[in-house]
Amino acid sequence: MIISYADSALSVLPPLVAITLAIFTRKVLLSLGVGIILGALLLTDFAVVSSAEYIATTVSQLVWKDAALNSWNVYILGFLIVLGMITALITVSGSARAFADWAKLRIRNKRDAKLMTMFLGCVVFIDDYFNSLVVGSISRPITDRYHISRAKLAYILDSTAAPVCVISPVSSWGAYIIALIGGILTTHGFTDSGHLSVFVQMIPMNFYAMFSLLLLLCVAAMSLDVGPMRQHELNALRGDLFDASKGHPPGATTDLPEADTGKVMGLFLPIAILVFATVYFMVSSGAEALASNELPFSVLGAFENTDVSSSLFFGSLVGFVATLGLAVQQKVALSMLLRGILVGARSMLPAIYILLFAWTISSVIGQLETGKYMASLATDNIPFALLPAVLFLLAGVTAFATGTSWGTFGIMLPIAADMAMGSDSTMMLPMLAAVLSGAVFGDHCSPISDTTILSSTGASCHHIDHVMTQLPYALIAAAISLVGYAVLGFTSSLMAGLFCCSVLFIISIVVLHFWAKK
Repeated sequence: MIISYADSALSVLPPLVAITLAIFTRKVLLSLGVGIILGALLLTDFAVVSSAEYIATTVSQLVWKDAALNSWNVYILGFLIVLGMITALITVSGSARAFADWAKLRIRNKRDAKLMTMFLGCVVFIDDYFNSLVVGSISRPITDRYHISRAKLAYILDSTAAPVCVISPVSSWGAYIIALIGGILTTHGFTDSGHLSVFVQMIPMNFYAMFSLLLLLCVAAMSLDVGPMRQHELNALRGDLFDASKGHPPGATTDLPEADTGKVMGLFLPIAILVFATVYFMVSSGAEALASNELPFSVLGAFENTDVSSSLFFGSLVGFVATLGLAVQQKVALSMLLRGILVGARSMLPAIYILLFAWTISSVIGQLETGKYMASLATDNIPFALLPAVLFLLAGVTAFATGTSWGTFGIMLPIAADMAMGSDSTMMLPMLAAVLSGAVFGDHCSPISDTTILSSTGASCHHIDHVMTQLPYALIAAAISLVGYAVLGFTSSLMAGLFCCSVLFIISIVVLHFWAKK
């Protein structure tokens, strides 16, 4: 028998314990495991045998659920493994080194390398998983060459993944949000505006996404390295790109032989094929879903109905075949190719372990109904003018505790809409945007977020190092956004909110500049 904790503060205990342990012990798997066990004990009223059975069932359902393959999880794991093999093949073929040599003639310094990575992150916006892993694979040879720490690379990847995807309508995130908001608006009788136009109207209201991107731009261009990030950057200057005392980080393909026949095209062409193949599978799977429901085809409709995980997996398979074909054409020895494939697949195992634990604790948190409890805190008597700021905070805490921004969207967006309709319907869009903004903030800070995990993997950075080095910057962008939503709530003016955010942003950059130069 599973006990419900939807109305109990105890539902927050397992994620809180897991996150606190991860921060203080820096042992992610141990911390997640403790959180899982605690959650299972709570759900089964501390019956040890039942808790063990519950955990076993939950873990098995990650792969096999309702008498069928859990395709989302399996495809994502497959995508990770195949992408690891692609990265290793690019290395053994010598193409990564050739690209680094080519880029050295065009990318003149560390700042250019960081800005190039940010630019790629903004361009590859179709999905946050795809963004973090693919851009990381492309950029790592360059950032390594210029002694940019893996923690800095992970921060750039993470801050151009969710923030870009959440304001891009043609992405897996944008399509999901448009579908959610469309249903909410229809429920409340808002049928005058198209769902896409409403999404576009909300873009300038997503303060956290915009100002986290602007902050990243300044950090990359001006080397505003503060807190733990500063130490990682100093270590990188001495050649220590990551903390070697913790072992090899996820995604690391060290000690691989490199052929002397590498060509720049050996990196660019497979990645380009991977991108186009993934987009093709996303559109085609969405088109099939539209056709099965007898709906007319549109690109936005296809992205709303696409199967993201299978598209990533099959796109990566096409990219793998292309990478292998080019390596064979370059006459890379068979033994080197086989070793590259094996090492590449094995390099993703640490990330897979963390992801499996994170998915397990997410299932436990879902059963505890932690998200519903967090959302219920917004229904108390709060002055209406404070609601955008309160919703931003609650969405942030919910995403931080549950490790999922998408789940937070699903829980908190309908509540935000109901609260707006009950008070002032003209504030509907700002309140919805505050939820989107807060969820991305919480996702950025959470050690159990899959996007955070995969950004660490894409950068080949130790996961907890990425969490701790990104945290100060996320908190700065969040503080700016919080004030902006408070001003927006009191004035009902988007321009007033943006103006206050901009002033605070400039002050923050000045302070960071002086702090970084000490």
